[in-house]
Amino acid sequence: MLSVLRHRTYRRLFAAQVIALVGTGLATVALSLLAFDLAGADAGSVLGTALAIKMVAFVGLAPVFGACAHRLPRRLLLVGADLIRAATAVALPFVTQVWQVYLLIFLLQAASAAFTPAFQAVIPEVLPAERDYTRALSLSSLAYDLESLFSPALAAGLLTLVSYHQLFLGTMAGFLGSAALVVSLALPKPLRAAVPGGVLARAGHGARLFWGAARLRALLALELTVAAGGAVVFVNTIVYVRDHLHRAAADVPFALGAYGAGSMTAALLLPRVLERTGERGVMLPAGCAITGLLLGPLVAITAGGQGSWRWPALLATWAALGAACAVVNAPAGRLIRRCTAPEQRADAFAAQFSLSHSCWLLSYPLAGWLGARAGLLTADLALGALALAGTVCAVRLWPARIEQDGPDGPDGWDGPDGRGTSRTRSATAAPRYPALARAGSSASTTRRTSSSVVRQLLNAARSAGTSW
Repeated sequence: MLSVLRHRTYRRLFAAQVIALVGTGLATVALSLLAFDLAGADAGSVLGTALAIKMVAFVGLAPVFGACAHRLPRRLLLVGADLIRAATAVALPFVTQVWQVYLLIFLLQAASAAFTPAFQAVIPEVLPAERDYTRALSLSSLAYDLESLFSPALAAGLLTLVSYHQLFLGTMAGFLGSAALVVSLALPKPLRAAVPGGVLARAGHGARLFWGAARLRALLALELTVAAGGAVVFVNTIVYVRDHLHRAAADVPFALGAYGAGSMTAALLLPRVLERTGERGVMLPAGCAITGLLLGPLVAITAGGQGSWRWPALLATWAALGAACAVVNAPAGRLIRRCTAPEQRADAFAAQFSLSHSCWLLSYPLAGWLGARAGLLTADLALGALALAGTVCAVRLWPARIEQDGPDGPDGWDGPDGRGTSRTRSATAAPRYPALARAGSSASTTRRTSSSVVRQLLNAARSAGTSW
């Protein structure tokens, strides 16, 4: 997997991603402490609102920024987003009102909504070989998991030396470091817009790409399944550990660490598996596994009454959920690359970023509100049903014949060269526009007939001239 880091441009882009992730992790810890200082016992409400603001910014602004991406040099767009995030992080320690936190969080997440899809869209152009791109996706997934373990530990160590306000300086340093690395690179120029029209027309183009390709519709359905499984972990882990299993607060990181360990293991093993089975062969079984884990072991743990077996069972379930979610998430970029032309990818990645967070915007409150008002068992069953709906839709939308018949994207794209592969397109494949093909065939026949007549007249003329 690490062999992909031999590519200089990608190596620096990956380093920029890791540094920015560490800064974001420090900001997460510092923001929790800031919310407690400002709101006291209502800190949870403040953080919940901030999380909702984050999702709204991602869902609403990512397609708009994606539509504008072709008008700006990529390096300018990425560096500008990093600088806005750095300036926002510097301002956070000086807030005195909760509404100021909400405003700055919106600015921070709006910049992230511009940065992340543009960053995702440039990677397949930097790494055109599918083998390298697959490894880059797994490496990116691994970086997210390591950050979730490393950043809290780093923040805990720094808090023994400095106040939490200074953690925001670490966030600023992370974004500035990311900007410096991006500035040092020569990135591919943005491609011409795939569709004419203004910002609104292009903002809807990515959603139309997903709607027009069966494999991308299946990807969106699987995103719903992942959101259902992930919401159980991120929202209700604290409830399971402290209230349901009556464990110590120190066990909460262990439970979250089990989820991260499962995800990292899957990211390490996934590239070789993908080479043998392809996206469909791993993503659909992973969606089925998420559904089974929610409706099987998790329901048993929740309704199982007393017993020391429930704690190791919870850790094993969380690890399995982490692995299954990573198996769905990691190949998503590869699938988008396969189903879209290069000039469409900025719109497609922006749409995927927005639509996937729409799924999280649904699953987060469902997990929290149902768990608090109706109990964990009801929340598990509801999210299991949501995961089941997503998985069933994905299976129906992505039959095996699609992989055999060839590309199903709206523009017939399959493969980095735009010509498909020998597996998906044959010389005898049916033409995309039969009427034009028939017209071309008729024209060719007419040209051949005309040439034959001319040759016959010339031969007759020569024969007549010779005999006379």
